[in-house]
Order: sequence, then C-alpha cells, then structure tokens
Amino acid sequence: MTPEDGGIVEGVAHDGPPDAAGTREDALAAVKVEILGQPYTLRADSDRRYVLEVAKYVDGKMREITRKLPVASMARVAVLASLNIADELLKERQARARDAQNMRLRAQQLGAQLDRALDGDPP
Repeated sequence: MTPEDGGIVEGVAHDGPPDAAGTREDALAAVKVEILGQPYTLRADSDRRYVLEVAKYVDGKMREITRKLPVASMARVAVLASLNIADELLKERQARARDAQNMRLRAQQLGAQLDRALDGDPP
C-alpha cells in the first residue's frame, strides 16, 4: 500500500468494498503499536513495517511537541503534532509540484534542442 491508497484505522475498517466474509475489516491486518506510551491496535491493508514506521513517526512528532511545550492535554498534543505533520506534507507536495514543473520545462527545452539538432540547425 502506498500512503495515497487505503489507510490505517484503529480497530475498524475504512471505506471500501466488503470482502468475501462481508466486512472489509476481516481483510485488514492488525498491528499493535505504542504512541506516547499508549497502546493501539491499528488495522491496515498495508505492510506491517510501514504501519510501524508511520506510528513511530507520529510518536516522534508527539514527543517533540511534549518536549518543546508544557502541554498537559493529549488531545492538544495530537492536534499540534497533526498540524506539524500536515505542514510537512503540504510543503513536500509543493516541492514535488515545483520539481515536476521544472522537469517538464527541461524536457521541453531538450526536445527543442534535439529537434534543432536533427533538422541541422545550430543550437
């Protein structure tokens, strides 16, 4: 599974077609993780190692928040960590879009140079 398809949920399945037994949850693998000392059983249709990596990342972000800010509420820590992760995601998407645009532009430039070279025009 890639991060764009499917998903990870705690104890219940996400939207999708039912499996042969009638529920999508039956098809999802249960993975036990710990985030800020709290155990969670997550269900995902992705590789166990990927789920563990995601949980470790979230745990790290939440621990970073608790180190930097004296926040007593776990909900507040979760929201702040979510905002930080969303910020990272959006910045990464913007960078990918810029890179893709730069590659398209460079490909057009190289294509034009190749056309000129094949036509015998000087560069």
